[in-house]
Amino acid sequence: MSGNGFKIVEKLLKKTVSTKGFDRVLEKVKILNAGEGRLHAELVLGSEHHNPMGTLHGGLTATLVDALPTLSFMTHQGGVMGPTVNLNISYMKTAKEGDTIVIDSNTLKAGKALAFFEVEIRKKQTGELIAKGFHTKYID
Repeated sequence: MSGNGFKIVEKLLKKTVSTKGFDRVLEKVKILNAGEGRLHAELVLGSEHHNPMGTLHGGLTATLVDALPTLSFMTHQGGVMGPTVNLNISYMKTAKEGDTIVIDSNTLKAGKALAFFEVEIRKKQTGELIAKGFHTKYID
């Protein structure tokens, strides 16, 4: 799952985080593999990724489930993505500063108007499932 898809995703992520917008929170995400509608990434959690209780912020988790499928889709079909139609996340465990999380995004189906994705976020050290999300996106 490397090669051209990986290069496309790396370039898109770099461009995304270089803006002054909210997506800067993805700055420390490292793409490990990408291609054929899939993406495998990791993130070492810092203090900026946490809520006041010192655990992974749910908003960052939602952002990962929202943003990374768009990148994985680019390796599947390319094209222009539209807005998110639906985002569903189940939060199962927490993670703290210093933990490394791995994010796996998979394109389940891409039709003419909608694309469907599944995202799993796990602790790298233990493999424990932190969150599982499903994302539906309009294809423009």
